[in-house]
Amino acid sequence: MDNQNIVIRVATPDDVHFATAITEEIAESAKARGTGIAKRTPEYVAGKITEGKAVIAITTDGTWVGFCYIETWSHGEYVANSGLIVSPPFRKSGVAKAIKKKIFELSKEKYPNAKLFGLTTGLAVMKINSELGYEPVTYSELTQDEAFWAGCKSCVNYEILMSKERKICMCTAMLYDPKDHYKPEETKEFFEENKSGFERLLRFKQWKLLKPFLKKDKDANGNNNASKPKSFLQFFFNI
Repeated sequence: MDNQNIVIRVATPDDVHFATAITEEIAESAKARGTGIAKRTPEYVAGKITEGKAVIAITTDGTWVGFCYIETWSHGEYVANSGLIVSPPFRKSGVAKAIKKKIFELSKEKYPNAKLFGLTTGLAVMKINSELGYEPVTYSELTQDEAFWAGCKSCVNYEILMSKERKICMCTAMLYDPKDHYKPEETKEFFEENKSGFERLLRFKQWKLLKPFLKKDKDANGNNNASKPKSFLQFFFNI
């Protein structure tokens, strides 16, 4: 990490006053990227802080830098590290990676037998996850807890998710199973070898999944072409 004046630690109740700034930046960041995200209230984030289920980064003079929190699903069988955000002035400094590592270790400490998973639309987060030992998986390997999927309702892509029966969406799913996982060096190497493929897949999903919501395919006569055969890619990616 470039800035040595930044401290990354488990959040305490004294950090609750940052909750509003954190949720506002999460929303603004998603809006700027044009991607969806499950919205969280300042009260929700404050709850995670007081429960000791969050990691915060601040400067030595008390300026908020970054944040991430833990969510549990299916009675603690699954854990998600959510809401990773870095304040704009501190981005591209290595802070996100350091926060992700800290929350990953905190998650394993609190829930040693839980499967850790995440959903992301960004290649940068996929890279960070891969360096920790996460691997890309299908949505079927994630928690099926209805409370988790209900949290997606506030995401702009929720209609896409439901139209695909929760089998695929704009996000890529990644999982770390403490009982059955590759070494971080292996998942990191796999990501680097396939990075261009992941990038193409993200672009393909953006084009293919969004297209039906922008306009209907029409045949030569201008009629909706609902009977057009599926291509190989449609079958492969279930879209």
